[in-house]
Amino acid sequence: MEGGKGLGSADNGSSSESGRPPNPLADAYRSCLSADRLPMPCKKSLVRLPSLTKTSEISVDAELIIHDETDFVPIVRSGACADIGVRSYMEDVYVCVDNFMHDYGNKSIIDGPSSFYGIFDGHGGKHAADFACNHLPRFIVEDEEFPQQIERVLVSAFLQTDTAFAEACSLDAALASGSTALVAVVLGRLLVVANAGDCRAVLCRRGKAVEMSRDHKPICSKERMRIEASGGSIWDGYLNGQLNVTRALGDWHMEGMKGADGGPLSAEPEVMTKELTEEDEFMIIGCDGIWDVFRSQNAVDFARRRLQEHNDPVMCSKDLVEEALKRKSWDNLSAVVVCFQSRSPPNLVAPRSRVQRSFSAEGLRELQSLLDSLKI
Repeated sequence: MEGGKGLGSADNGSSSESGRPPNPLADAYRSCLSADRLPMPCKKSLVRLPSLTKTSEISVDAELIIHDETDFVPIVRSGACADIGVRSYMEDVYVCVDNFMHDYGNKSIIDGPSSFYGIFDGHGGKHAADFACNHLPRFIVEDEEFPQQIERVLVSAFLQTDTAFAEACSLDAALASGSTALVAVVLGRLLVVANAGDCRAVLCRRGKAVEMSRDHKPICSKERMRIEASGGSIWDGYLNGQLNVTRALGDWHMEGMKGADGGPLSAEPEVMTKELTEEDEFMIIGCDGIWDVFRSQNAVDFARRRLQEHNDPVMCSKDLVEEALKRKSWDNLSAVVVCFQSRSPPNLVAPRSRVQRSFSAEGLRELQSLLDSLKI
């Protein structure tokens, strides 16, 4: 999928086609989300300010820099693929928009690309994932602080989407479900990733995997501290004994998860920001079904080899999904590949070592990735 807007899922086990899929909930949405019921974007973003002071461990200035002196401008190309896998039902949804502001009617002018990508991994049904895919982008572009205060806008959009879905569920209990959500926005050279759940975004910087999100799992010590402070607990590796993620949209029907005063299951995303450089080659966004069988560096190495062969992000996303199936992933599979260069990734010449070694450079990077992942 390249050069346009695309939303997709896969109910029949084949790769998704571009174009907006049919919306089975259209009638319910029209009744639940009429103009007098749907919370519209506020003039002041709906942001939990205390936590925003720590949104990013690798952050640049949160305010969008529209003009600066470097010459590098990303050339954005994208592709996506989804597959039902071995499951009997499909709950993943993705969206790829290479020209975000134009396609969603925002007239702001920036230097360089404006792109939006997201994966929504549903659980307990697909309704929450469909809802987030259709409404979260609109909450972003209609916020008056977009694009200048992009980090704040993304957090606000997640919270507004969660609140709007709660309203929809209160009117139609059949919609009750949940979804993890990861979105990536490219504005000029600025890459901003917001994540709530266990989807993952990994940037390839000259062959090295740079994780742009953190998996929100009950085993994470930081998440455990937040959960216990919110009155929740971890039972047998699950949040309140029910969910294997600690942040998600929806799930309002699950007792003890969310409430008017908050709860252990948070819809507030963590936000990470990087300024893209000439060394940044591409990014992979995948649902947890991909990361169950790929480590971050392993996925980057695999995708990089494929892009060197055909330089096609659409084919590369399919390659990732097909390889995950070969590796016996037991989940739905969705992958988005976003390239930041027009050319294919260059060959890297590793410095010749004076010491004989039995590991390849790729093997050493994967071993390092494994060691880094153990530092939770």
